[in-house]
Amino acid sequence: MGAQLNIAIIGASGAIGMAFVKYYAAESPSNHITAFTRQAVEFASEQVSNQTIDFSSEESLQRAAKLAVWDRVIVTTGILQDDTVPHPEKSFKQLTEKNMLHIFHVNTIMPAMVAKYFLPQSNKQKSLLAILSARVGSIADNRKGGWYSYRASKAALNMVIKNLAIEMQWINKNAIVIGLHPGTVDSKLSEPFQAGVPREKLFSPIQSVKYMAEVISALKTEHNGHCLDWKGEVIER
Repeated sequence: MGAQLNIAIIGASGAIGMAFVKYYAAESPSNHITAFTRQAVEFASEQVSNQTIDFSSEESLQRAAKLAVWDRVIVTTGILQDDTVPHPEKSFKQLTEKNMLHIFHVNTIMPAMVAKYFLPQSNKQKSLLAILSARVGSIADNRKGGWYSYRASKAALNMVIKNLAIEMQWINKNAIVIGLHPGTVDSKLSEPFQAGVPREKLFSPIQSVKYMAEVISALKTEHNGHCLDWKGEVIER
């Protein structure tokens, strides 16, 4: 049966978040998964409890964090474009303050606020905070340019992750904080940009989550603070 794991999936109504919920529910009957979503969602498993949350409210995040002592917290929220930002910028001429603030709020600030309240509730024996990042957030790997706000917000997120990992070494030595790059996943985020992606490199959400869950299972303390791709390889900053 294995030890019970209290697992929080932040953004569980999205494609990857939903796949994480299903994966960990199927992994062990001892796992208990709390699926945090903006709107109520029904999950067909007694192992899963749904909690609505206002990701923009620190009070809401604080209440959510105190629901349990967490073994794993996985943050799956993030945007490339939405109704506010209809497309990623290809040129600096397309930059606007409003759009940049919106992308940074979702991709960088919200995960940082989740960490602020969930990390103090992490299991002192062993725990993980994993936040979905992206390879395009790597400054060293940037050879194409463009996607200004998305790239910059993910690069900033990677720095937040590194800072969190360093500070947690003093607070909870058994906690690991990492970024995870899921690969190109067949989801709403990637849909407009899938045309040039080889079929073998376009993952279903559950396929991507399976790869990332394997990475999580193999984590060691030396991975703390890094951003890892779906193969478990460290991405340059």
